[in-house]
Amino acid sequence: VQLQASGGGLVQAGGSLRLSCAASVSIFTINGMGWYRQTPGKQRELVATITIGSSTNYADSVKGRFTISRDNAKNTVYLQMNSLEPEDTAVYYCNAWKLRGMVRYDYWGQGTQVTVSS
Repeated sequence: VQLQASGGGLVQAGGSLRLSCAASVSIFTINGMGWYRQTPGKQRELVATITIGSSTNYADSVKGRFTISRDNAKNTVYLQMNSLEPEDTAVYYCNAWKLRGMVRYDYWGQGTQVTVSS
């Protein structure tokens, strides 16, 4: 599975951005997709996920501001980010996972930089 992320950029606090992650395979063959972010010196953290059944999960810090969605026809997952804060500044990574029994296989896209200025 190859993932192509796009949509990062520079935005002022309070603004919006939409990230896109296109998968090289049908997303119906993937158990779930999501977005993680990382800042220098910190561990990568979960931002939001969406399963094949369209169940969503969000980090507490982004609930009510970010929305994850999927376009099955385009094999693409989106992250709509509203009311951005400087603390949202990070490199955002697209993730997809497959489950084979008890084993989870993770796939990662290249990061896309999101910078929120105050």
